[in-house]
Amino acid sequence: MPSTYTPIATTTLGSAASTITFSGISGTYTDLILVSTGNNSALNDIKLRFNSDTGNNYSETLLLGSGSSAISARGSNISGLVHNYTDTSIASATSHILNYSNSTTNKTTLTRWNATSSSDPYVAAYVGLWRNTAAITSITVFVASGTMSAGSTFTLYGVKSA
Repeated sequence: MPSTYTPIATTTLGSAASTITFSGISGTYTDLILVSTGNNSALNDIKLRFNSDTGNNYSETLLLGSGSSAISARGSNISGLVHNYTDTSIASATSHILNYSNSTTNKTTLTRWNATSSSDPYVAAYVGLWRNTAAITSITVFVASGTMSAGSTFTLYGVKSA
Protein backbone atom coordinates (compact mmCIF):
# COMPACT_ATOMS: atom_id res chain seq x y z
CA MET A 1 0.00 0.00 0.00
CA PRO A 2 1.13 3.60 -0.53
CA SER A 3 2.88 5.31 2.37
CA THR A 4 -0.17 7.50 2.92
CA TYR A 5 -2.25 4.41 3.86
CA THR A 6 -2.27 3.45 7.54
CA PRO A 7 -3.69 0.03 8.48
CA ILE A 8 -6.42 0.51 11.08
CA ALA A 9 -7.72 -3.04 11.51
CA THR A 10 -7.74 -6.45 9.80
CA THR A 11 -10.25 -9.24 10.30
CA THR A 12 -9.72 -12.73 8.92
CA LEU A 13 -12.75 -14.92 9.54
CA GLY A 14 -11.86 -18.06 11.50
CA SER A 15 -15.34 -19.39 10.81
CA ALA A 16 -18.23 -18.38 8.58
CA ALA A 17 -19.98 -15.15 9.62
CA SER A 18 -22.85 -13.01 8.36
CA THR A 19 -21.49 -9.74 9.77
CA ILE A 20 -18.33 -8.02 11.01
CA THR A 21 -17.94 -4.50 12.36
CA PHE A 22 -15.08 -2.02 12.41
CA SER A 23 -15.88 0.40 15.23
CA GLY A 24 -14.25 3.31 17.02
CA ILE A 25 -12.95 4.78 13.75
CA SER A 26 -11.22 8.06 14.54
CA GLY A 27 -11.62 11.13 12.36
CA THR A 28 -7.88 11.63 11.86
CA TYR A 29 -7.70 10.58 8.19
CA THR A 30 -9.01 12.16 4.99
CA ASP A 31 -10.53 8.94 3.56
CA LEU A 32 -10.96 5.27 4.38
CA ILE A 33 -10.17 2.24 2.19
CA LEU A 34 -11.71 -1.20 2.83
CA VAL A 35 -9.99 -4.08 1.01
CA SER A 36 -11.34 -7.63 1.05
CA THR A 37 -10.71 -11.04 -0.45
CA GLY A 38 -13.08 -13.91 0.10
CA ASN A 39 -16.28 -15.63 -0.86
CA ASN A 40 -19.79 -16.48 0.32
CA SER A 41 -21.82 -19.58 1.01
CA ALA A 42 -24.54 -18.25 -1.31
CA LEU A 43 -24.67 -15.97 -4.34
CA ASN A 44 -25.18 -12.68 -2.53
CA ASP A 45 -23.85 -9.16 -2.04
CA ILE A 46 -21.40 -8.31 0.69
CA LYS A 47 -22.65 -4.89 1.77
CA LEU A 48 -21.61 -1.95 3.93
CA ARG A 49 -23.54 0.09 6.47
CA PHE A 50 -22.25 3.12 8.32
CA ASN A 51 -22.83 3.99 12.00
CA SER A 52 -25.37 1.13 12.37
CA ASP A 53 -27.79 2.90 9.98
CA THR A 54 -30.15 0.17 8.73
CA GLY A 55 -32.59 2.61 7.10
CA ASN A 56 -33.13 3.02 3.37
CA ASN A 57 -30.66 5.92 3.26
CA TYR A 58 -28.29 4.55 0.61
CA SER A 59 -28.17 4.75 -3.20
CA GLU A 60 -25.80 3.22 -5.76
CA THR A 61 -24.98 2.96 -9.45
CA LEU A 62 -23.26 -0.11 -10.97
CA LEU A 63 -21.25 -0.88 -14.10
CA LEU A 64 -20.38 -4.58 -14.61
CA GLY A 65 -18.65 -6.45 -17.41
CA SER A 66 -17.83 -10.10 -17.95
CA GLY A 67 -15.87 -9.90 -21.21
CA SER A 68 -18.90 -10.99 -23.22
CA SER A 69 -21.58 -8.70 -21.82
CA ALA A 70 -22.02 -5.52 -19.81
CA ILE A 71 -24.77 -4.10 -17.64
CA SER A 72 -25.53 -0.99 -15.66
CA ALA A 73 -28.03 -0.61 -12.86
CA ARG A 74 -29.14 1.76 -10.11
CA GLY A 75 -30.52 1.23 -6.65
CA SER A 76 -32.22 3.96 -4.62
CA ASN A 77 -33.52 3.97 -1.07
CA ILE A 78 -31.70 0.76 -0.17
CA SER A 79 -30.38 -0.39 3.23
CA GLY A 80 -26.67 -0.78 2.42
CA LEU A 81 -24.00 -0.31 -0.26
CA VAL A 82 -22.46 -3.18 -2.22
CA HIS A 83 -18.83 -3.84 -1.34
CA ASN A 84 -18.46 -7.19 -3.12
CA TYR A 85 -20.62 -9.70 -4.95
CA THR A 86 -19.57 -13.31 -5.02
CA ASP A 87 -20.54 -16.90 -4.46
CA THR A 88 -18.18 -19.78 -3.76
CA SER A 89 -15.54 -18.27 -6.09
CA ILE A 90 -12.92 -15.96 -4.64
CA ALA A 91 -13.54 -12.25 -5.22
CA SER A 92 -11.51 -9.18 -4.31
CA ALA A 93 -12.92 -5.73 -3.62
CA THR A 94 -11.78 -2.25 -2.67
CA SER A 95 -14.14 0.43 -1.35
CA HIS A 96 -12.84 3.99 -1.09
CA ILE A 97 -14.93 5.96 1.42
CA LEU A 98 -14.38 9.62 0.63
CA ASN A 99 -14.28 12.45 3.16
CA TYR A 100 -15.72 10.12 5.82
CA SER A 101 -15.14 12.42 8.80
CA ASN A 102 -16.67 15.56 7.30
CA SER A 103 -19.89 16.39 9.16
CA THR A 104 -21.42 18.72 6.55
CA THR A 105 -21.72 16.48 3.47
CA ASN A 106 -23.29 13.13 2.56
CA LYS A 107 -20.78 10.29 2.20
CA THR A 108 -19.66 8.84 -1.15
CA THR A 109 -18.00 5.49 -1.86
CA LEU A 110 -16.16 4.26 -4.95
CA THR A 111 -15.98 0.47 -5.12
CA ARG A 112 -14.26 -1.88 -7.56
CA TRP A 113 -14.39 -5.65 -7.41
CA ASN A 114 -13.69 -8.72 -9.46
CA ALA A 115 -14.64 -12.37 -9.23
CA THR A 116 -12.53 -15.23 -10.50
CA SER A 117 -15.30 -17.69 -11.30
CA SER A 118 -14.08 -19.86 -14.16
CA SER A 119 -17.57 -19.97 -15.67
CA ASP A 120 -18.27 -16.23 -15.50
CA PRO A 121 -15.34 -13.97 -14.46
CA TYR A 122 -16.30 -10.32 -14.17
CA VAL A 123 -15.28 -6.89 -12.94
CA ALA A 124 -17.49 -4.13 -11.60
CA ALA A 125 -17.45 -0.53 -10.43
CA TYR A 126 -19.94 1.03 -8.03
CA VAL A 127 -20.57 4.57 -6.87
CA GLY A 128 -22.44 4.67 -3.59
CA LEU A 129 -24.04 7.41 -1.51
CA TRP A 130 -24.99 7.38 2.16
CA ARG A 131 -27.45 10.20 2.62
CA ASN A 132 -26.22 11.28 6.04
CA THR A 133 -23.84 14.05 7.09
CA ALA A 134 -22.60 12.32 10.27
CA ALA A 135 -18.91 11.45 10.47
CA ILE A 136 -18.44 7.70 9.97
CA THR A 137 -17.24 6.05 13.17
CA SER A 138 -18.21 2.43 12.41
CA ILE A 139 -18.56 0.23 9.33
CA THR A 140 -20.61 -2.95 9.35
CA VAL A 141 -19.84 -5.50 6.63
CA PHE A 142 -22.74 -7.95 6.16
CA VAL A 143 -24.60 -10.35 3.91
CA ALA A 144 -28.40 -10.47 3.85
CA SER A 145 -28.46 -14.27 3.51
CA GLY A 146 -25.80 -16.93 3.68
CA THR A 147 -22.42 -16.23 5.24
CA MET A 148 -19.00 -14.91 4.37
CA SER A 149 -16.68 -17.93 4.31
CA ALA A 150 -13.95 -18.75 6.79
CA GLY A 151 -10.64 -17.33 5.56
CA SER A 152 -12.23 -14.20 4.07
CA THR A 153 -10.07 -11.18 4.94
CA PHE A 154 -11.08 -7.54 5.45
CA THR A 155 -8.55 -4.74 6.04
CA LEU A 156 -9.49 -1.14 6.80
CA TYR A 157 -6.96 1.60 6.00
CA GLY A 158 -6.96 5.29 6.88
CA VAL A 159 -5.64 7.62 4.18
CA LYS A 160 -3.42 10.46 5.37
CA SER A 161 -3.35 13.66 3.39
CA ALA A 162 -0.36 13.72 1.07
